[in-house]
Amino acid sequence: MSLEFRHIAHAYGNTRALKDISFTAPQGEITCLLGSSGCGKSTLLNLTAGLLPVQQGSVYIDGELLADESHSPPPEKRPVGLVFQDGALFPHMTIAQNVAFGLPKSRNSSDVIEEWLDLVGLAGLGGRYPHELSGGQQQRAALARAMAPEPQVLLMDEPFASVDIVLRKSLRRDCRALLRQRGATVIMVTHDPEEALDIGDRIAVMDRGRIAQFGTPHELYDTPSSARVGAIFGGAQVIAGERVEGGIATAFGTWPLSALVGDAPDSLNLELLLRADGFEVTSAHEGHGLVVRDIRRTSARAQIVLANDGGEELAIELASGDAPAIGERVTVQPRAASVLAFATAPTAD
Repeated sequence: MSLEFRHIAHAYGNTRALKDISFTAPQGEITCLLGSSGCGKSTLLNLTAGLLPVQQGSVYIDGELLADESHSPPPEKRPVGLVFQDGALFPHMTIAQNVAFGLPKSRNSSDVIEEWLDLVGLAGLGGRYPHELSGGQQQRAALARAMAPEPQVLLMDEPFASVDIVLRKSLRRDCRALLRQRGATVIMVTHDPEEALDIGDRIAVMDRGRIAQFGTPHELYDTPSSARVGAIFGGAQVIAGERVEGGIATAFGTWPLSALVGDAPDSLNLELLLRADGFEVTSAHEGHGLVVRDIRRTSARAQIVLANDGGEELAIELASGDAPAIGERVTVQPRAASVLAFATAPTAD
């Protein structure tokens, strides 16, 4: 079942949390809502679950109205499951009882419960209480409880945030496999770009209450709609540029137009999206170029911080053997077709 949002807006008093949100989460796919705290991700999730009333716009499941300004069924009347950040298991119930909660009587059997526990890797642990499980096991139990009633849509609010980083990676891999196996339509909130790229079939990048871009991980990484979106992924950084005759002037040197991907926008002032590994470095004469301020080596790569004479910094990445020394002066130039250029974005309301 697809989940569609049409012109959703929501405010808390005078603060507008959502501004004209419209997109469709396709059936059987995992759609991530990605953005910083306060961008409206959880508000959109809560509107879908029925924890907040719709103030403006409408929500549809498979083309049928779920909620709008005049129609707002309570959470228990919606074909929607919800997984919270901390699992929110009932502490006085065993894991089996937690999974059984919400199941219709026709399906509330020990065999069905054990099947779900087995699916999430908790076989034989149904008799334990939540405090007797690890954080990762509690999240698996919460996932089983949410999915056991087989909701048409599953909503997940930063479900791995409270799990340690090593376990988080394996847990979201297992979770993705299970969700795809069951054919669930999933909306998952996250503030972690790596997590969104790792688990999402599509990503809605949210920025100050709006959808900045909606697309596949490949589309967002390779063809971001703005410098702001591009900076979220892959350690990219954004610097200002100005068109000059024959090139682009920046605080770190004047670079040729051949460094740009495609043609430069027809604008004097530009935002340049730079990947750290897209530079070539040469030695500079004393008093010229940029100063190597810091170097951090990880495996075969070196992450280098350069600074101009005004103190502005640029982060680049080179093979460890090619790294200059701290204090050395260098010039940098982007490789051909490695820089994405955007017209300077206007200030958002």
